[in-house]
Amino acid sequence: MLDKNYSKIVMKFGGTSMADIDKISKVADHIEREFNSSKKVAVVVSAMSGETDRLINLVDAIGKIDNSERDAVISSGEQVSSALLALTLKARGIQARSVQGWQIPLKTDEVHGSARILDVQSKYLDDLISRKEIPIIAGFQGITDDNRISTLGRGGSDTTAVAIACSLKADLCDIYTDVDGVYTSDPRIVELAKKISKISFEEMLEMASQGAKVLQTRSVELAMSYGIAIRVRSTFAENNLEKNNKTINIGTIVTNEDSILEDKVVSGIAYSKNEAKITIQNLDDKPGVASQIFGNLAKSAVNVDMIVQNISADGKHTDLTFTLQEAELKTAKSILDDLKSEVSYEKLIESKDIAKVSVIGVGMRSHAGVAAEMFSTLAEKGINIQAITTSEIKVSVIIDSQYIELAMRALHSAFGLDKK
Repeated sequence: MLDKNYSKIVMKFGGTSMADIDKISKVADHIEREFNSSKKVAVVVSAMSGETDRLINLVDAIGKIDNSERDAVISSGEQVSSALLALTLKARGIQARSVQGWQIPLKTDEVHGSARILDVQSKYLDDLISRKEIPIIAGFQGITDDNRISTLGRGGSDTTAVAIACSLKADLCDIYTDVDGVYTSDPRIVELAKKISKISFEEMLEMASQGAKVLQTRSVELAMSYGIAIRVRSTFAENNLEKNNKTINIGTIVTNEDSILEDKVVSGIAYSKNEAKITIQNLDDKPGVASQIFGNLAKSAVNVDMIVQNISADGKHTDLTFTLQEAELKTAKSILDDLKSEVSYEKLIESKDIAKVSVIGVGMRSHAGVAAEMFSTLAEKGINIQAITTSEIKVSVIIDSQYIELAMRALHSAFGLDKK
């Protein structure tokens, strides 16, 4: 179906796909197939599995002295994997060339470690493609205005791939990984989860931000902005589908909502375990206090998720609860301790034994009762809800982490997502 309509494609392969020479050979099979079908191909690769962590450990053993030098070290894994794949293709008689971010150039800002892409020049890559030489691009990296190598943060190779696809005006960006698509829930928890054939950018963005780790959120945001379709597919699990020309059901297409004919109310159930909660007890209830608290947290890049404020019984004091990533808990507590003399409160109560469960679907825009169904399903299982947040296409709740698997299975069934 989709395969019949595209002529220019960007193929991205993650660390598990590039883990060793045998797996790199499998990657080369996919590239050779697309290239031999007269498609214009560009490839983006991650470092070999575990390599980036190894490089980070080497740098951390010295100390965080210079983030730009740190980026120069940890970006080298992609340089190795891109060259190994280029060599593998050349050994098959296919012209290929490894390309680093600075050679394109892929311009970024100067926030080393989590740089944002500012511009991608397409001429060099277009020239390679026009002479049938496949560019094998090192993902995760770019170059700043002062000619320093930068990295895009965890999952940055997905963002590289989509940015390259936008620059080349590609028809499709294929993200090859160790799973065969996006599922209605985590199959490791919900055995009856099923693969989704198509999902909207908005739904995928919500699922990625709520804990589904198939795609990096920045890559989805970029694809949505430029209207570049993404397909999530497996490097290893597709077996003979391509040989038998049965390509319609391969992977999951992430695309515009208008391209999806099936109007399901709920598309998926996502979760995140790395959550923490802070309650500020007996806080002075007066104008400007919340602004002062959350303003200081924001200045330290603490990302607050849900916020619940109790109604003040005496008009003078209240309890304020918010959730955040567990990794940021220590920083948040330190900030609140420093603020105690300015925003008077009695004490802080922290909790790490929580999890977030989210029900996601664009069908919520036109269907009422999703939140009610979610709450009643959890109540039937004896699961207490500690906090709630909603958006146009999502309802999220905080629950005790011990009930995460029970909640996921119950909600998956309640919204008719179980595999038949």
